[in-house]
Amino acid sequence: MNSPADLPFLPFARPDIGPAEIDAVSAAMRSGWVTTGPKTKEFEQAFTAFLGGGGLQSIAVNSATAGLHLALEALGIGPGDEVIAPTLTFTATVEVVRYLGADPVLVDVDAVTLNIDPAKVRAAITPRTKAIMPVHYGGLACDMDAILAIAKEHHLKVVEDAAHALPTTWRGTLVGQLQSDVTVFSFYANKTITTGEGGMAVTHDPALAQRMRTMRLHGMSRDAFDRFTSKTPAWYYEVVAPGFKYNMTDVAAAMGVEQLARLPQFVQRRQDLATRYHDQLAPLPLTLPADAPQGDTHAWHLYVIRLRADAPLGRDEVIQALSDRGIGTSVHYVPLHRHPYWRDRYQLTPEMFPQADAAYQAMISIPLFTAMGDSDQDRVIAALHEVLG
Repeated sequence: MNSPADLPFLPFARPDIGPAEIDAVSAAMRSGWVTTGPKTKEFEQAFTAFLGGGGLQSIAVNSATAGLHLALEALGIGPGDEVIAPTLTFTATVEVVRYLGADPVLVDVDAVTLNIDPAKVRAAITPRTKAIMPVHYGGLACDMDAILAIAKEHHLKVVEDAAHALPTTWRGTLVGQLQSDVTVFSFYANKTITTGEGGMAVTHDPALAQRMRTMRLHGMSRDAFDRFTSKTPAWYYEVVAPGFKYNMTDVAAAMGVEQLARLPQFVQRRQDLATRYHDQLAPLPLTLPADAPQGDTHAWHLYVIRLRADAPLGRDEVIQALSDRGIGTSVHYVPLHRHPYWRDRYQLTPEMFPQADAAYQAMISIPLFTAMGDSDQDRVIAALHEVLG
């Protein structure tokens, strides 16, 4: 029998890229369109169709961070404004608030779901508050009924950070089709589908969609694809705002079209892996991640275990023990209130965020990706039983 040292390293995540994606990228490169062009439009249309259409518009960008920035800019967020967001997220969620000269107001999360706590959102509202940015942590939907009700009551905008949440549902509706102003998805390498780098902002508001399209490419009134493919002279354009360089390339979009077609099988595989973890890890001194409510879909971007107080080892010791056995892990996330920039600028302390801070000190993200086989998962389960049993 192989010892752990004899087995190949099992990474925390690995993209699931097959011949269809490779062929599509090659075809895009041969087509002559390697920047934003017909494949980007095809990907946007396919993404809208996947979410169900209904007046939705999709704007492809080069990262979810770019999409969040475009969303807040289109909504008019600026200096003096406040945007409420959870502390348990990646810095990209709130760095875009600072791009615009506004201030993020960080709040704690729910102890079970690790999603933003609506009660904390309500308590954080001030006359400067202009928007709420819920993050669907790990692929589990936030309590969007409560968040949207608070937003309506206080006339606030809602931008969903759905980087983890394709194809998550809330009360039977796909994230992206809820009544938020804008929802932003990520296609980073470890997400449920990938374009290498990339993202998609979706909205039902035509004016917001138009503003985001304009601002994603230098604030030009016409994008390069429209100008360069016109059958009549169409060199003229106008710069209507100081925009950004946030467009997606056709090379990335070609991969995205193929990945999107495989998403149903991807999410089924993630669900199967999560179910096996639930069953096999239940006897250990762990708090396992919350599943979606009955009838809803959890995207299972992450599988985050938390060590209970009766665990024989601490978080860092378990991470090291798994590494010694050739198993990669991660931690999602070091809460923002612990990072020097956010901590010092806003005078934040762990005591202000007891649930997020306690979760952070106990959490480990273990491997869960569609390209891992049952034998890979068995290694993780066996190692955790060996270390914690």
